[in-house]
Amino acid sequence: MTGVLRDPRRSEVPRVPARRGGAPNLGPRAAAGNRAALLKAAREVFGSAGTNAPLSAVAKRAGVGQGSLYRHFPERLDLVSAVFEEQVAAVEELAAAPDVGLPDLLGLVTRHAVDSVAFVDLVRSGEPDPRFLALGERVAVALGTRLERAVADGEVPAGTTSDDLLLAVAMVAGGLSQTGEADRMHRAARAWELLGIEVRIPPTEAGAA
Repeated sequence: MTGVLRDPRRSEVPRVPARRGGAPNLGPRAAAGNRAALLKAAREVFGSAGTNAPLSAVAKRAGVGQGSLYRHFPERLDLVSAVFEEQVAAVEELAAAPDVGLPDLLGLVTRHAVDSVAFVDLVRSGEPDPRFLALGERVAVALGTRLERAVADGEVPAGTTSDDLLLAVAMVAGGLSQTGEADRMHRAARAWELLGIEVRIPPTEAGAA
């Protein structure tokens, strides 16, 4: 009978090669952290330099390699879509709170528009993307949960529909692209005032990672 001679002093635990530099492989936890860092960096880089800024600048700001960026977001619009997804999720989360009204929801949507002018301009400049249409529908549903009460309270004109609210949001967001950063909030608030719709805009962007 033949066999393999083993040194009894050696451990039977299999040896796992160390990663380059000795850093442990954190797996999904690292991937989630990298994704969050990339989204935060995208908001900062695109917000200051526009959406034509090189994606390498986003990766550098996030502190990750470009390979990690492209694994999460193969295309520029994938990154933009993920940022909008975060914002829509924040609106939906706010809508789940029982004491929140339509002015609060529209205020958060407006805050996002003010802070994401470059993203809005990029989306508006291209062909309609099903992902953004679906996100818009989710926003309409969230706003619709407070519409009836808002009409009754005189916060919006009588007869206003969810589609009307989305149109109003698009009008307000579209008016910000040619406005300097310092004046965007005032311009957005004035636009809502002219439309006869009450909003309560939070001072800082909610839902940002």
